[in-house]
Amino acid sequence: MKNPSLKNSYKKVIAVIESCKTKEQLLGAKRMLNNFKTLYGTVGFPKAYLYSLDKVLKDKYIQLTCQL
Repeated sequence: MKNPSLKNSYKKVIAVIESCKTKEQLLGAKRMLNNFKTLYGTVGFPKAYLYSLDKVLKDKYIQLTCQL
């Protein structure tokens, strides 16, 4: 990741996902992730990073589900 705005956007998506405390917030984070994928997927963003974002989202979903 050489582009600083790309790196910042990637870190921002992770921070938003990790800060979610409810399923509703997580749905908003999922929309943000989908927008990120749409925007940076067209410029050839490495799929490994996209997979890691999906994993962070999934892990947070599991964490929230177990709390309820």
